[in-house]
Parts: sequence; C-alpha cells; structure tokens
Amino acid sequence: MVIETKKKAIDEEKQYSLFRDAMHRLMANRLALLGLIVVFLVILIAIIGPFITPYDFLSQDLNYRNKPPSIQHWFGTDDLGRDVLSRVIYGARTAVIVAFSVTILSYLIGIVLGSLAGYLGGKVDSFVVWLIDVFMSIPSLLLVIVINVSIKPVLVNWMDAKFLETHNQFFRNTTWVDFAIVFGSLALIKWPKAARIIRGQILSIKNKNYVLAAQAIGVPTSKIIRRYIIPNSIGPFIVSISSTLGEAMVLESSFSFLGVGVKPPIPSWGNMISDGLRVWQVYPHILAAPAIVLAIVTISFSFLGDGLNDALNPRQWK
Repeated sequence: MVIETKKKAIDEEKQYSLFRDAMHRLMANRLALLGLIVVFLVILIAIIGPFITPYDFLSQDLNYRNKPPSIQHWFGTDDLGRDVLSRVIYGARTAVIVAFSVTILSYLIGIVLGSLAGYLGGKVDSFVVWLIDVFMSIPSLLLVIVINVSIKPVLVNWMDAKFLETHNQFFRNTTWVDFAIVFGSLALIKWPKAARIIRGQILSIKNKNYVLAAQAIGVPTSKIIRRYIIPNSIGPFIVSISSTLGEAMVLESSFSFLGVGVKPPIPSWGNMISDGLRVWQVYPHILAAPAIVLAIVTISFSFLGDGLNDALNPRQWK
C-alpha cells in the first residue's frame, strides 16, 4: 500500500508541468488573453503587412489629400495623399522590429552584467551597480540626442564614402543608420532595468532557506534550478520582457515624434503622430489613427505582462 502511494505521488509529480499549468492560468485571465491576441495580431501584421496593405505606403495622390475616412481609404489620407491605413500597417513592422531588437540587445547586456554582479559580488557588484546608476541618471532624451549628433554624421559620411568606392546601392540607403541609432540608444536606456532585475532575482533566491535546505540534503543542482529557482524568478523576468517590448515601442514613437528616431519616408507611429499633430484640429483622423493603435498595443502588452506574472509567479497562486 505504501509502495503504491509513493508510485502515485511520483506519477503525479512527473505529470506536473510549469508551462502547462501557467498556460491554463493565462488562458483563464481574460484581459491577458485579450492582450495576447492583440500582440499576436500586431506581430502577424508586421510580418505580412506589406502584402496586405491596400496601397503602397509611399504612393502619393496630391488630388486626394487630407481626405476623411471612406470606403476607398478606411483611415483617410494625409497631407501628401498617402493612405493612412497602409502607413499604420507598415508602421507596425517598424514598431515590432525596434521593440524586439531593443529588448534582445538590452537583455543580452543586462543578463551578462546582472549575472556577474549577482554571482560574484564584491567589487564587481559595486562596479555594475555604479554603472547602472550612471546610465539611469542620464535623461533618456538627452542621451539619444547626443548619440544622434555625435555618431550619426560619422556613419552617414562613412556610408557615402563606401557608396562612392563600391557603387553598392546598399550604402545609399541611410535608413539603416536611423535604425542602428535607435537600437543602440534605446538599448543603452533599457539595459540597466534588465540588469537590476537579473541581479535582484539572483541575490534574493540563491540564499533562500528552501534553496539552502535543498543543497544541504544533496538535491542535484539541475533539480534545484528547475523546481526552485526558475518558478520563483521567471515571473518578474517575463513581465519585465513584456513591459520592455511595450516601452520600447512608446520610446521609439516618442523619439520619432521629436525628430531623433526613425525618419520619413519610413512610416513610424511616432512620426505619423508628429505629422498629424500639426493639423489635428482640421484633420483629426491623421493623428487619431496611429495614436489609437499605439495606445491599444501598449495597453495590450501591459495586460499580457500582468497575466504572465499571475501565471508564472508562484506567490500569486491561490
């Protein structure tokens, strides 16, 4: 009887899956599910957007400028006669590329530095914490402006020189410089947050009593990581990633709105909002379309992050 009870307990433990249990909890959260659907749709539109846009996002019709929404143009047209819906759809690709590139780059930096600080401690920890404080004390807008003024002219001149040398059309397109500047500057802004989270999770969990007790009785390291470290640290980490994606979209739009981000003619929700703000009292549709889309996507990332935290954080379980 005792053997059967132990066997049943072992079978139940094998059937347990953190991912499966988290998915059940996530699907039960309606706001998180709504956020997941919206985020998935935005990513899908970013991938297939150029193939489903009703018009070319650069196509101009000066005889059909500033027209309100209609059957031909669902979101209306802008001051150059370009279809606003097509530009909003293409702007989703810009937003997704920037969001994921910035998040990946910032977390690569943050994970390396945060892990070194958490595990090694001492002078390494003090130096990383000092570095985090320095970067977090610099105003983000000032940092982006300095990078644009100091680095962008150098890169543009280098690409012009390479074009004259090789006649390769790739070096003629300086749009990649704008994206590189945005990726680098936003990563410098966001990596301290990632480093602090990683460092804090390592410091708070590695000395917990249940971890020390598991080590004392000889539980394998792999099982400690799988059963104790990951379930108690993955929640804040995932929530941070999801919030960083939304924040990166907002920051890119903010900097494009101020003229130091992605430049026209590449559509960005930020530079579209900037264009619409000048004429919003007369032609509000030019401003409303990108602004509403940006707000919906940002709120969806927030809902998804909260839902992931509830699903993955054992402290939230009832």
